[in-house]
Amino acid sequence: MDNNNALIPGFDQEKDDSLTINLRKADGVKNGLSIYLSGYIDTYNSSYFQKKVSQIIEAGYINLIFNCSSLNYVSSTGIGSFTVFLKMVKPKGGDIVLLEIQPKVYEVFQLLGFSQFFNIKNNLEEAVQFFSEGSITASSVFPLVISCPVCTKKLRATKAGRFRCSGCKSILAINDHGEVTLG
Repeated sequence: MDNNNALIPGFDQEKDDSLTINLRKADGVKNGLSIYLSGYIDTYNSSYFQKKVSQIIEAGYINLIFNCSSLNYVSSTGIGSFTVFLKMVKPKGGDIVLLEIQPKVYEVFQLLGFSQFFNIKNNLEEAVQFFSEGSITASSVFPLVISCPVCTKKLRATKAGRFRCSGCKSILAINDHGEVTLG
């Protein structure tokens, strides 16, 4: 890993025993930074996490790739932190990608309905490709307001994928063209 202080002066002045954050330039991503998370994010350390990532954004990095392969747990408060970061970078033309999320952590994202708001990729190559293409393919149709085919509740979809209806809890699949099926 690169020295965090070399990328963002003073970054390593404050540490937290429950969450380690390592930074690496994201080659091929304009204003991009890979953020390697190790440990867990919960109510007690989420303010530390938000402070550190805010430092990153203030330093001009707006395309953030969070590598979550060593992240064992994220509480709802931790997921809220990721939402805060998305709201910080989007107006600046940036975006967030989450990588290599462990199944039990991904389950929390899904249960809380947040998996549809984040770009989740399997590896760094997919993340770099996402940023190099921009979200051109998704922007033609998404965001999109759909009706659940089971309970007709209006839902907002930001990208293609599988989602749980917040009304009836049915699993819905939305393709790249915005077509909705059960599944």
